[in-house]
Amino acid sequence: MKKAYIYIILTAIIFSTMEIVGKIIANDINPFQLNFIRFLIGALVLLPFAIKGIKKRNIQLGIDDLLYFLFTGLLCIVISMSFFQIAIVYAKASTVAVIFCANPMFTLPIAHYILKEKVTKIAIVSVGISLLGILCILNPFQVNADIKGIILVIFSAITFALYSVVGKTRAGKYGSIANNCFTFLAGDFILLVLIMISHLPYLARFNVNHNFRFLFNIPIIGGINQYNILFLIYLGVVVSGLGFLFYFLAMEESSAATAAIAFFIKPALAPILALMILSEPIPLNTIVGIVLIIVASYGTLTAKIATARSKT
Repeated sequence: MKKAYIYIILTAIIFSTMEIVGKIIANDINPFQLNFIRFLIGALVLLPFAIKGIKKRNIQLGIDDLLYFLFTGLLCIVISMSFFQIAIVYAKASTVAVIFCANPMFTLPIAHYILKEKVTKIAIVSVGISLLGILCILNPFQVNADIKGIILVIFSAITFALYSVVGKTRAGKYGSIANNCFTFLAGDFILLVLIMISHLPYLARFNVNHNFRFLFNIPIIGGINQYNILFLIYLGVVVSGLGFLFYFLAMEESSAATAAIAFFIKPALAPILALMILSEPIPLNTIVGIVLIIVASYGTLTAKIATARSKT
């Protein structure tokens, strides 16, 4: 169990730096390009463990499996993570980190309708507290310069929650590491196709008229230099590779509910790191929102642990 807590702490620290590093290079690298590179590196880090897991389970991947991974790759990498990275461009790293950590509150109703999972009273209260926390961060009583980024990260959290629920349907078949590794690869394949399409002349002309700068002429290696390449490698190897690996190892050493403590730590740790590294101020309404989301996360975690115990 001691190993599990070491993995949880490492996961929390690594994931708490994700938005900060993404913010540092957000203006240099296209969000879709960044996702393509970081998840390709992350997939390569996880690939040996994924292959080992597939062989251990004696699984032969077929067309049905390929379609499944293309769907999860579309949800997680192409949609959720791309909106997440674009959100970092428009909002503070700390705000994005905290709101994205509220994705379990979206998982609950989705899992209820798709997987028919029971929703407890604690879970319902936690969802309400999370919504109140997000509302505090949004601060609807005054103009918020981060509003575009906040809306994008909420959409990112919802689609990530959907990915989490869909992933549950086959995580037992492939194993968590293989499930995510092949999702990364499939999502990167779709991203590569979209990147190639973004260079079509007609779309370039459309961009001139509508100024959707992130969606057109997406480079693969353009914009990468000696300054930002180290940050890219960090996001790929450490965050997308080792971060997910430590998280899955924490689950193996304990349980999914216990490993989720990492996402209970992150909303508190990420804003502190953003203040230290990016000098991002933490206004009072954001502090209140963070506290509410942490309380809600604790409630969600408690509900998960109680559910897991009732099944044993």
